[in-house]
Amino acid sequence: MAYAVIKTGGKQYRVAAGDKIDVEKLDLEVDSDTTFDQVLMVNDGSSIRIGSPVVDGATVSAKVLDQFRGPKGVAFKFKRRKGFHKTKGFRRHMTKLEITSING
Repeated sequence: MAYAVIKTGGKQYRVAAGDKIDVEKLDLEVDSDTTFDQVLMVNDGSSIRIGSPVVDGATVSAKVLDQFRGPKGVAFKFKRRKGFHKTKGFRRHMTKLEITSING
């Protein structure tokens, strides 16, 4: 089974055709297509190609399924013995992608 390792949003993802992944927000419209050219590794089932840092000529195509906000996270700060407590919540903006093909 072919798979690849791509880099987007400062993170690395192992993807195969048909996978659905959640990544940091990409400024793309829903139902649009995108291509990732920062492919760090490609496995076509019989051989593995590892880039330094990226594999030349390899791309991964994906379709944007949704733009959404992730689960709530909490940033909590305190200083011991001072009575200082601060809580702040956040929800990260995310993009849901479906991997359509791996080229290269």
